[in-house]
Amino acid sequence: MRSIWNGSISFGLVTIPVKTYSATDRTSSVSFVRIHEKDGAQIQYRKICELDGEEVPNEEVGKGYQAPGDDTIVPITDDDLSRLPMPTAKTLSILSFTDPDEIDPLQMDKAYYLGPNGAAATKPYALLREALEDHRKVAIGKVAMRGRESLAMLRAHDGALVMHTLLWPDQIRPVTGVAPDTVELRENELTLAETLMDSLGELDPAELHDDYREAVEELVAAKLEGEPVTPAASGTSGAQVIDLTAALEKSVRAARGGGEADAEAESASVTPIRGRKAAAKKSGTAAKKSTEKKTAPAATKKAPAKKTAAAPKAAGGRTKSTAAKRTESKATSKSVASKSATKKATAKKAAAHQPAAKKGGKRSSA
Repeated sequence: MRSIWNGSISFGLVTIPVKTYSATDRTSSVSFVRIHEKDGAQIQYRKICELDGEEVPNEEVGKGYQAPGDDTIVPITDDDLSRLPMPTAKTLSILSFTDPDEIDPLQMDKAYYLGPNGAAATKPYALLREALEDHRKVAIGKVAMRGRESLAMLRAHDGALVMHTLLWPDQIRPVTGVAPDTVELRENELTLAETLMDSLGELDPAELHDDYREAVEELVAAKLEGEPVTPAASGTSGAQVIDLTAALEKSVRAARGGGEADAEAESASVTPIRGRKAAAKKSGTAAKKSTEKKTAPAATKKAPAKKTAAAPKAAGGRTKSTAAKRTESKATSKSVASKSATKKATAKKAAAHQPAAKKGGKRSSA
């Protein structure tokens, strides 16, 4: 990996010489060149002077500053810029340490790896890295790279120090006019949305791929071989989502792998993301609330049919056969006959004891 900038980190009175490496690679993304459609020749861009109309070679191209709303261009040379007071020209000056949550992701710009520059920088480099990890903080400072000064965030990552250049606060546009007005959300809709979030599982970064780039490569290969290009089927539906609650419920079932009951056309669908691990069924608070809300009405409606639901079912989900019902009827009749015989026997015994009691009463009166 080639170093693109050499400087140092100023940490109080400690100076750490570092080398800077680009942490991202955008060359793998899809890019196209412009061509002339009539003959397929590539279009070249030339630097033309507006005054004489002549092409300007690269060695004669300089810098100029044009104020917003002004047509005047002021020439600026590298010598002029070198005289400007810029203490951060070769130094990342740390100003403070803060929690990572305090940094708005909107300010993130570019990422760079920082490595120690020389054997003497190894120990202070490791010390700053360990301090950031143990304290769970990030460092905020300023650095000047490639002729401009930027805010920078320094953090520990995978055994190294990573520097993120940050946009200045006034470079972040306000969100005015973007967010919708006040929207009323029902509690069950929010619960279903949270359940869906828990059910989707985690992403495996190692399995994520650029599907668009692969499709372009296949398209180019087909054109080179002279094969016909067949348009790929669209994975999204053009139908509108009418019932938000129903769409959320179907999405939860699909994410949990239980979408067999939703084979018919749906008003909304869930598009699986490649690299997403299988979601385990969680029994969190949100899932419990959703289950209780779904179970309560169903239990109320099926209350009169508790006996049938509790009875064992035959194959195919059918209820008891007619023979089984007849057997139950015979058993019930036998039970009633047995109870009737018991009552008659009890009555006979009572009648047998009654005369004896009367005789005893007459003897005692004599």
